[in-house]
Amino acid sequence: MKKIAINPQQNLQQDQQFMQRAIELAQQAAAINEIPVGAVVVYQGEIIGEGFNQSITLNDPSAHAEMLAIRQAGKKLNNYRLLDCTLYVTLEPCSMCAGLLVHSRIKRLVFAAHDLKTGAAGSVFNLVANDKLNHQIEVSAGIMAEPCGAMLSTFFKRRRQEIKAAKQAKNNEEKC
Repeated sequence: MKKIAINPQQNLQQDQQFMQRAIELAQQAAAINEIPVGAVVVYQGEIIGEGFNQSITLNDPSAHAEMLAIRQAGKKLNNYRLLDCTLYVTLEPCSMCAGLLVHSRIKRLVFAAHDLKTGAAGSVFNLVANDKLNHQIEVSAGIMAEPCGAMLSTFFKRRRQEIKAAKQAKNNEEKC
């Protein structure tokens, strides 16, 4: 069997290209006041699924970017198994999404920012590499982490300010 040489620089450029699309999707989430997370599923160099967080908009706690992208990819491939696919996501998946990745047999996960509170691909848990499960996923972390982390920080800072302003307005109304 002949080994094919892989150019790490070419892989990095491809990872950045697909992560850029995930960032654009995360911006769509932020525009509708959802947590800015975007995801794309890639098969043979082509995006076959996209998603951004819509849990609030759809009143669906499972409407995470990864979940929506994987649902779309499954329909595109006409298969519930996403063998040889890569998921690019702007934030480390939570336990729900990490479990989904294992069940869908995603080959590779590329994420930008670590989630130190709920991350399940190495930060808090590591479901995607757990040897007790029947599938493990290759993980590349930190691709374009700075812009993704900054987008999340800006979003949550703005959200905290909005909550504080709403509380102040309510207190002012009660005083009148």
